[in-house]
This record gives sequence, structure tokens and C-alpha cells, in this order.
Amino acid sequence: MTTAVAPLTVQDAEILVTAAHRAAEDAGVTVSVTVLDAGGHLLAFRRDDRAVLISGETSTRKAYTALQLNAPTADLVDAVQPGGLFHTLPTALDRPLLFIAGGVPVHRGGRLIGAIGVGGGTPGQDHGFASSAVRALA
Repeated sequence: MTTAVAPLTVQDAEILVTAAHRAAEDAGVTVSVTVLDAGGHLLAFRRDDRAVLISGETSTRKAYTALQLNAPTADLVDAVQPGGLFHTLPTALDRPLLFIAGGVPVHRGGRLIGAIGVGGGTPGQDHGFASSAVRALA
């Protein structure tokens, strides 16, 4: 018998977006944030007017990568280098992956329920903002 796990809700997604933006603002960084549910559907997105336009696409791809591989994108950077474990993976999927820190899976009850992606800061900053948002949801 499996235990039901509550899915990621729009309210959860709003908490994630708000927490990531607050962390970025505290650091003086302008970011875009994307939250996807377990099926890869967009639940929430926010791009500050001062953010670089591409940061929205970047945050979405980071969230998608974290969701598909169920791992923080910061942990995958070495795997996509030539000779790395995932070096040819992007050509095998129908959507390109972006292996730059800033995508973090979201779990509840030990199950993957979604992902958050943050783009606009350095890779380390984006990973920190996304990670702090996930901690705020817990």
C-alpha cells in the first residue's frame, strides 16, 4: 500500500517564488524564478522588470532539468563536461537541458512533487536562492 503525497500546489509555488525573490533581493540580485509541478507544468513564474530577459528561459530550463533528473543542477555540472556521464544526454531528450546551478527538485514525503529554477545571479547564488526557497516551504 502506498501513502498518498500531497502535490505541489499553486500556494506552495507562490511560497517558493516569494522566498527565492526575497533571498535574491537581500543579496542585491535581480532574478527570475520558475516553479514546475511533478508533471513539468508551470505553476508559478516571476521575472522582475530589471532582470535580463533570458533569465526567464534560464530559470525554466533549470527547473525542468532538476525535475527530469531529480537532482539539484549544481550537482550535475561535472557530468556534462566532455567525457562526463551526461555529456550526450541533451540530444537524447526532446527538450534541451541546462546544467547550470539554480535548479532544485522539491520533495514531499520522500517523493518528487516539482522543481524550482532561479536565473539571474551567479550559478552559486542561483543555487542558494533556490535551495533557501525549498527550505522555506518545508
